[in-house]
Amino acid sequence: MRLVSEVLRLKHAAKLSHRQIARALRIGIGTVTNYLAAAERAGLSWPLPVELDETALAAKLWPPAPTSEAKFVTPDFVYIHEQLKQKGVTRQLLWDEYGQQHPGQAYQYTKFCTLYSEWRRRLKATMRQTHRAGEKLFVDYCGPTVAVVNVVTGEIKEAQIFVAVLGASNYTYAEATWTQGLADWIGSHTRAFSFYDGVPALVIPDNLLSAVSKACRYEPLLNTSYFQMLAHYGTAALPARPYKPRDKAKAEVAVQVVERWILARLRQQTFFSLQELNRAIHYLLTALNQRPFKKLPGCRRSQFEALDQPALRELPAQAYEYAEWRKARVNIDYHIEVERHYYSVPHSLLRREVDVRLSEKTVEIFLAGNRVAVHLRSQRQGSHSTNAEHMPKAHRAHLEWTPGRLLNWGVQIGPHTRDLVKHLLWNRPHPEMGYRSCLGLLNLAKRFGRERLEAACQRAIQLGSPNRRSVVSLLEQGLDRLPLPEPIVTQPPLFHENIRGPDYYQ
Repeated sequence: MRLVSEVLRLKHAAKLSHRQIARALRIGIGTVTNYLAAAERAGLSWPLPVELDETALAAKLWPPAPTSEAKFVTPDFVYIHEQLKQKGVTRQLLWDEYGQQHPGQAYQYTKFCTLYSEWRRRLKATMRQTHRAGEKLFVDYCGPTVAVVNVVTGEIKEAQIFVAVLGASNYTYAEATWTQGLADWIGSHTRAFSFYDGVPALVIPDNLLSAVSKACRYEPLLNTSYFQMLAHYGTAALPARPYKPRDKAKAEVAVQVVERWILARLRQQTFFSLQELNRAIHYLLTALNQRPFKKLPGCRRSQFEALDQPALRELPAQAYEYAEWRKARVNIDYHIEVERHYYSVPHSLLRREVDVRLSEKTVEIFLAGNRVAVHLRSQRQGSHSTNAEHMPKAHRAHLEWTPGRLLNWGVQIGPHTRDLVKHLLWNRPHPEMGYRSCLGLLNLAKRFGRERLEAACQRAIQLGSPNRRSVVSLLEQGLDRLPLPEPIVTQPPLFHENIRGPDYYQ
């Protein structure tokens, strides 16, 4: 406005021409003309009134154009903000509905969007992002932990606080676990889904090791067990980019809210079990979700019932059973080692690397995503769990020979053959060590016949040489056909009451 004052002074006091004024002030002639025309319209000359400051001068020279905005109806921005969270709802659709409700009194679409954006910027930071109903669940852990005292030993153990929050409604879940490990991480997810009684389209975790095996800005690699759990519930994970906290701003704010409204209120209490701590958290969590918003209508609970709950997917019929995934290589004996126990796989997979899924009760073995074997989980270290169908034919035939089967075969030939088989089995450190001898003995029936084999076994037992070599020797020499020697009967000593014994002379 100082420049306008100089133009008026030079024109009326100095009597300069428009060209001379433009040269003196180094402005265009058109600018000089416009300033003088505005002053003439406003009825101003030189000198200017003393009470007229720069703001009043500007208002007098260029008064605001008469506006017709008073006839326009201001949109319900709170309603618009909530409706934009619904899937498929756009600003264009809401503007159309707004125009239908207020014909002739509605703003144009551009002005409508501008006004809404200005209104949204006045909200607090936690409400600036637009999230679709049922779309995203943000998960993270609180930084502070809660001490839990062991009643027996007095040992203090720190519990971790898991937090989950839905994007549209801010409906929050929190619980305490002992660790941030894989088992507790997956267990917290399953309990969160149960709390919400539904499953979101996406889960947004941080890049902790239980969720992401290899962090990457573009293609993060999820932990296999975590991926399988999400697949069971029909959802997926979209990890936040490393060092980009804005990707999970909802989780950051929810963690802060839980720390201030729950953990801060528990700081003076002493807990003696994880269950006791979770009961206290659940009580305060209910109050938090029912606490009214400051700048929006309702509370987290009412927003959840109106927005997220109808949009969440249904829970599966059965809850996810936690399982841990590992890799193993098939050994030359077609077994893999898991926790020092050995489980069989088809013998055709020798030397192949397989994926192993360990649940509480079973061990499942996969190759290229296809299950090739399943066993009951065993805690016996050093032992084997072998499925006969996994063995080669030769090994399977050997497995069919058991002490009971060998003894039954011996009984079919004769009692002496059975006794000799029993001797070969049970007079070894392990019955398996006598299998070959028994098979060789029993196969002699094909060459010499059952009767001769039974006779040879009887003679070998009587001679005190119950082994296969003796039986073969007897059969080859034909000694089994000879009558058995009469057993030597020793004459018992004579005894009579009139006969003096040696004790008589002592």
